Parts: sequence; structure tokens; C-alpha cells
Amino acid sequence: MPLEQPNASPAESSVNPASSGFAPLHIPLFRDRWIASTVSSLGTWMQDTAGTWLMTLLTSSPLLIALMQTAASLPVLLLGLLAGATADIFDRRKLLIFWQAWMLGAVGLLAVLTFLGHISPWGLLAFTFLLNIGSAMNNPAWQAIVPELVPRELIPDTVSLNAASNNLARAVGPALGGLMVAAFQRATMGAGSVFALNAVSFAGVIWVLVNWKRMPLFKSALPSERIAASIRSGLRYVRYSPPLQASLLRAFTYTFFVSAIWSLLAVVAKRDLHQGALGYGILNGSLGLGAVIAATQLPKVRRRFSADRIIAASTLYSVFTMVMLAYVRSPWIIIPVLIVSGSAWTSTMSTINTSVQLGAPAWVTARALGTYLMIFQGGMALGSVTWGFLAEHTTTPTALASSACGLLVTLPLVYRFHILQGPLPDHTPYQWKRPAPELVSPFGVDGATTGLGLDAEYHEGPVRISVEYRIEPERYVEFTHAIHQLRGVRLRDGALRWGIFREAADPSHLNETFVMESWLDYLRSRERMTAADQTIRDRVHALHASDERPRVTHQIYVREITPELKSPTQEP
Repeated sequence: MPLEQPNASPAESSVNPASSGFAPLHIPLFRDRWIASTVSSLGTWMQDTAGTWLMTLLTSSPLLIALMQTAASLPVLLLGLLAGATADIFDRRKLLIFWQAWMLGAVGLLAVLTFLGHISPWGLLAFTFLLNIGSAMNNPAWQAIVPELVPRELIPDTVSLNAASNNLARAVGPALGGLMVAAFQRATMGAGSVFALNAVSFAGVIWVLVNWKRMPLFKSALPSERIAASIRSGLRYVRYSPPLQASLLRAFTYTFFVSAIWSLLAVVAKRDLHQGALGYGILNGSLGLGAVIAATQLPKVRRRFSADRIIAASTLYSVFTMVMLAYVRSPWIIIPVLIVSGSAWTSTMSTINTSVQLGAPAWVTARALGTYLMIFQGGMALGSVTWGFLAEHTTTPTALASSACGLLVTLPLVYRFHILQGPLPDHTPYQWKRPAPELVSPFGVDGATTGLGLDAEYHEGPVRISVEYRIEPERYVEFTHAIHQLRGVRLRDGALRWGIFREAADPSHLNETFVMESWLDYLRSRERMTAADQTIRDRVHALHASDERPRVTHQIYVREITPELKSPTQEP
């Protein structure tokens, strides 16, 4: 069944990709989204600083303070797959509006309670958790709409600009948040004001989304998957995609150890550097300032160095940063160290994020991003708990030094999992030249089996697809290599099982067999095939020793139908 693929957007024809990295901002729709996102991120980072500092005033426990980072990260760990699945199933525009409204409501209620002085450490953690449930469900859809706004060749620059947006807010937001808290006699009034401003910032994003006339890149002609099936197919794709697995492993390893910087910075500022809310905001903002610098310069850096080298250099500098935070007590030394550390952070995470966005086709983009965000925030959440617990039971320098040692030791172990190596696959949906095979009911073309009709049979299964090849002996080795590459395609696109068998009496006769859950899933697998997948398939078919195409048969598992279940209209 053919895909409904819209024509190239006006952005693709009017924008000439530039080496400056700012070309996406020439696209009005992306520019509006970018501005709204920057304002919202500014409010978010002001809230992050105000909330964390408020927690240091409500409790002296390093663990509870570190749990603020966990409350921000744990929802993504729990909901990343669900968020990705819903973003691939439902209308992303409506989904984004709902979750932006959720976050507005959560932070608005937190502001009211804070103004009234009815907030406790556990209450602050609870509302931070609720706010970030909305963020967790929002983020996969928010990132997945990027290919709908800009042409594919601008995606790396777009990811860098999105990182610059977030980190520009990170550079200014923490200092503003700390300044607002310090400007009031009561910290609760200052924190409540920050929370209220953050609530207003979500309204701007909602306004942009309401006025967006969406044209999705991928629209299936088949019924939507159910959420559970969508999650399974997303996980199956990641399982059989080595490039995505490499990106996820590198993301988890880096965030788990580097989370010590984010989760313990407030403790370092207060206990070791003897700074107040404004001082903590400046330290946090230093990380953001470095991140902005990196985001604007990253396109130039990418042209000179490979992704693996960028990540390795950033990792080594993060080790240095944690050692400095552990043992240096001068803010004037720490601030420039944190600025460069922010550059290292953004260089790593922007590179990995780009690899995920370019490594998945449109039909599974949000699920891949949901999995990435789940792994990313999972590393942050688990790391924050680990280093906060260690700091509470030993010392903060011990926790920071331990995380630095762990990051240094794991670098050579994960370096062999390469990022953005080699040419990027062409994920353009393949346009089939042959129609899908017809499904015929065993009781006739009207599909009357049990009175449910032919549509019900689309959900029957499993379905076994068999492909027969004739391979000459001198091409046997080449064929085995090519067909096992095709295995990954079949499994990523929905196959439950796959195998290749040769006939014992005639080794030139080989049979490829793969099993789909239902006929509908088989039709979906045809929709999901990309141009890159078809290149692998064509390579296999080119080795077939016949002028005719390999013979393909489709078999559906036959279940017992008892006479009493037959339709009343079916004659005996």
C-alpha cells in the first residue's frame, strides 16, 4: 500500500543550506517555534535554579537536594517509551498543546502554594515531578516535529540551534532565577514569582502551536497502531539498529557520570564556595554560557573533527571539571572552568541527539527520540541519586572525584561504539512499484468467515512470508553476507522471527522466511521500508540466479473455526 508522502515544503525550496549554522532561522515557522521555545526554556531554567535553591533552604539534606534532579529526570525514564509511542500515533500538534497546558497548570499551582507558604521539601519534589511528567510526554513530539519544519540536510544545524536556545536560557535563566529569589525578603516570595513567570512562558508556546498548520511527513494509509504495539515496534527497531544502540550507550554513560556536576553544584556553591542564591545562579549560568558558545560554533567544529573525537575531548574535559569542583575553592577559577564544561556538555549531547534524529526513519522518529530521552534522563536520574547518596554518606569532593574516575575509566570501553560514522542512510520511504498482495478469505471474496468480514482477517496471524532464491556456488559467500544484512531490515520493520535455510539436497536453493504478527503488520512493514532498506534488498535480489524475481509466498496461520461460530448467513 503506497505511502501518502507530501511534496517538498516551501522551506526546502527557498532555503539554501549555509555553513554558518543559522540557515534554519530563515524559515518563519521554525523561527517562531525557536523563539517560543527559548522563552519557555528561560522560564524553565529560572525555575530550576529557584526550585533547587528553595530546597536548600527547606532542608539541609544533600540527598533531598540531589533528588530535585531526580524528580526532573525520573519521569522521562518511566514515560519515555510511552511518550514516543503516543507522538508517533496521535496528532503531534494536539498532543503538544495538551502537555504544554499540563505543565502550565502544574507550575501555576506550585506558584500559588509557594506564595501562601504551604510548600514542603516533599511537596516541592512532588510538583517538580508533575511538571516533568508533562515535559517527558512533550519532548519526543517536540523534537520529532523538527523534520516537518526544516529540510533533512539542515537537521544538524537545527539541533545545534535548539541546543543554543536551551543553553542561552540556561546561561541567563539561572542568574535571573537566583536574582529574583535574592530580591525578596522571603525566599518563598522570590521562588513563587519565578514559578509564576514560568507558567506564563508556556502560554507563548501554546499560542504558536495553536496557529501551526501541520503537514506531517509520514502519514500511514493503514489503521493506527495501538499504544502497546507501537511501543513494541519502537523497541524492536532500536534492538536491531546498531547505530541507535551506540548512540544510546554513549548517552547513558556520559550523563550518568556527568550528572554529578548538575546535581551537586548547588551543594558546592553553598558549602564549599559559600555563595548565596545569586552566586549559585551565576555558576549555573556559566555552564549555560559555555553551552551557547558551543552551540554556535559546533557546525564549524563538526567539519574539522569526527563525532567520536568531539565526544572524547568533551569527556576528558568533564573529568577535569569534576576534579576542579572537588578540590578548588575559588569562584574566579571555577567560573571559567564551568564555561568550558558547558561547551563540552552541549558538544556531546547535541552530537548524540543529531545521530538519533538522523538514524531513524519518519515512522519511528518519535519512539527513537523517546528512547533516547529515556536513556539520557535515566542516566541523569540514576547518577544524581548515586552521587547525592555518596556525598551525604562521605563528602562532596569524594562523590565528585569518584564520578570523574568512573567517566575516565569507561571512556576507552565505549569509544568503540561509533557515532555518525560513514555516510548517512537514506530514510526516504521507498515507493513500491508493485501493489501489496491481495488477502482473500477462505470463504470467498466477501470475507465471510465468522461474520466479522475481511477487515477482521487483517488482524489474524501470525503471517509467514517465504522468499525463494537460486544462488550459484561462486556467489554463495557473498549472498550469505548480504542476506544477513537484510535480516536487520526485516526485524526492524516488524518481523518477529527470521531465518535463511538451504535445501539439503540442492544447496543452490535457499529459502528466506520471516514471520509477522498479523497481515496488517506485514502491510505496515511495506510502508516502513526506506530507500536505504531497498538498496540492501536489491543487493540480495541481484545475486538471485534467474531472470525472474525470487518467488514470494504468504501464509496465514489457520485457526480452528467450529461450525457454531460460522456466520448465520453462511450455508452449511
